[in-house]
Amino acid sequence: MSESKLAGQFFDAAIGLLQRVRDEEADGIAAAGGLIADAVASGNRLFAFGAGHSSLPAQDVVYRAGGLALMNFLAVPGTAGVDVMPATLGSALERVDGLAGAVLDSSPATAGDVLVIISLSGRNSLPVEMALNARALGLKVVGVTSVAYTTGTRSRHASGTFLKDHCDVVLDSKIAVGDAELTLDGIEAPFAPASTVVTSAIMQAVMAAAAEQLVARGIEPPLLRSGNVDGGHEWNGRVLTEYGDRIFFRH
Repeated sequence: MSESKLAGQFFDAAIGLLQRVRDEEADGIAAAGGLIADAVASGNRLFAFGAGHSSLPAQDVVYRAGGLALMNFLAVPGTAGVDVMPATLGSALERVDGLAGAVLDSSPATAGDVLVIISLSGRNSLPVEMALNARALGLKVVGVTSVAYTTGTRSRHASGTFLKDHCDVVLDSKIAVGDAELTLDGIEAPFAPASTVVTSAIMQAVMAAAAEQLVARGIEPPLLRSGNVDGGHEWNGRVLTEYGDRIFFRH
């Protein structure tokens, strides 16, 4: 079977976006890594949040081989991926006012912690309120979003603001409004979204920057190893025990 022209075009588009992020967001990624390193060094906690498909890059850095053991997933029931029926309910919950505050109030997050909020559009009530409430509680907020949506769409939050307006550091994924990289005559809708590929790469780059800064301060990054290599379970057991008061997914 011959190579798919469209498959190649998608790879080219994704690589192009990754290159743009590398070139244009380097300072922001280093700054986000610095906030995470600060929290690790000072005894604070790390959280990541995303709703719908934006939850996937958040989950990708939690309990992950080669990742920071201290990163916790801040879950909002009904919005983590497409785990509800019907799937459209998750999208509806992103527009509910007050949900973010209730989740934060019942979470272990406190002042000095870091919360990474991932939202492609950054326009819905849930991520906007999550950022607003987190900063009011004294958390540092890193937003991973597409800044293009702030001029290409209207906010759904009562304030008229977007996620990027309430963050200590904003990382722009460069994804175009609509999140589809390809079009073809005979296909009515654009297709081949790249936001998960790019946003997951951003998250891993931030974790790498944090580890780099911790080492520069003389601190061993609390990293997990793969459980599928010899000694991995024993290593992880030690890390989870040492940092157990800041790890909430182990209970």
